[in-house]
Amino acid sequence: TMPRQNRRAFLKKSGTHLAGAAAMSLAARGTHAAGASQRVHVAIIGCGGRGRGLAKLFDSQDDARVTHVCDPDEQRAEAARAQTGAPHAVRDMRRVLDDPSVDAVVIATCDHWHAPAAILACDAGKHVYVEKPCAHNVREGRLMIEAARRNKRLVQHGTQRRSSRTQQAAMQMLRDGIIGDVLVAKHVNSQRRADIGRQQPSEPPGHLDYELWVGPAEWLPYQANFVHYHWHWFYNFGTGDIGNDGVHGIDLARWGLGVETHPALVTGYGSKLYFDDDQQFPDTYTITFEYPGDDNVGSRRLLVYEQRIWSPYAQDAAGNNVFYYGTEGMMTLGRAGVQVFGPRNKLIKSHKLDTADDAHQRNFLDAVRSGSELSADVEVGHLSSTLCHLGNIVARTRRAIVFDPANERIVGDQEADKLTRRAYRRDHWAVPAGV
Repeated sequence: TMPRQNRRAFLKKSGTHLAGAAAMSLAARGTHAAGASQRVHVAIIGCGGRGRGLAKLFDSQDDARVTHVCDPDEQRAEAARAQTGAPHAVRDMRRVLDDPSVDAVVIATCDHWHAPAAILACDAGKHVYVEKPCAHNVREGRLMIEAARRNKRLVQHGTQRRSSRTQQAAMQMLRDGIIGDVLVAKHVNSQRRADIGRQQPSEPPGHLDYELWVGPAEWLPYQANFVHYHWHWFYNFGTGDIGNDGVHGIDLARWGLGVETHPALVTGYGSKLYFDDDQQFPDTYTITFEYPGDDNVGSRRLLVYEQRIWSPYAQDAAGNNVFYYGTEGMMTLGRAGVQVFGPRNKLIKSHKLDTADDAHQRNFLDAVRSGSELSADVEVGHLSSTLCHLGNIVARTRRAIVFDPANERIVGDQEADKLTRRAYRRDHWAVPAGV
């Protein structure tokens, strides 16, 4: 079993964010516009595939109603209006944030808008459900936490597996020592992505307000493969697939590893081995994150991320699992569920995955209405999203980095440290204060 001292430390660390989230929930009681018998009025900001999917999930709840949809692409906004029956479809999110009837916003925009929109929403008195990664860079994530706390707003991060009963049960098994002391956790993101080709600047289509779409990010002339999902692969707008799909497994790996701080040493590799196109982010990574604890044997922990988005197969038959390696066994956690193996690969436990699609949205609404605890408070999201950002910095600089968890800065490497932040368009209305 897990040594008593290490397990106690694990539980203490794992409970830190829960206590903070609970305090925020209690602080937020009675501050939202929706009363106990009223429906929560929700605005969807970003009406691509994920935004419309979230709109459907929120609109299916008896105590919620999607009243506003917002997207700088008029065709997407109108498609979301037709789907939801929302009375208001707008291009500019300021019209949503200025409307006192809106209780909560769902941010399903491009990554470069996540933090600016969330901060503005908190400052406007709205609760926030924000897609992953919560921010485009390390600094923005910290500013989101500060905005949530100073405004006493709830901010749920879109790592929805945090609300899965199966995955919560798996974490409890790890806490109870089912595989001993968990020293290493690994996530493998193996799938086949598409080539995005090569494009030149051109005129944006008439139905897209490209000025609004770029927002506070640095200005780049319109290019057809910038928009509508392909933005994931450009430094100015996205965070690569490590911040897109990888963050889900990275979050689960960190959760099971029991670490509630940042790593101190990040090493590894990231490059393009397959795609010969405009993508700027790697298609292949092997990144390691070391959590030193007190730097003695027994306290250090290692998180590993592998990515191959050119592979025509998953890592294993059950999907792209997260693997937890303990001193007395191994656990796998993936789309098929949970499997626990003891010494000599003996199968100890096996559970199928809970497939409640709306659990995370339900958790958010319950927190807004009653002050119950969020499954993925923004601070939880920030810790996991920062791993994606640090992995990308290692890939871009092609060297290891030493990170100061307390100050959230990279030590002894000005070029790398600069990438914990970003440049913005000068004097844009959505640039967060304090960047």
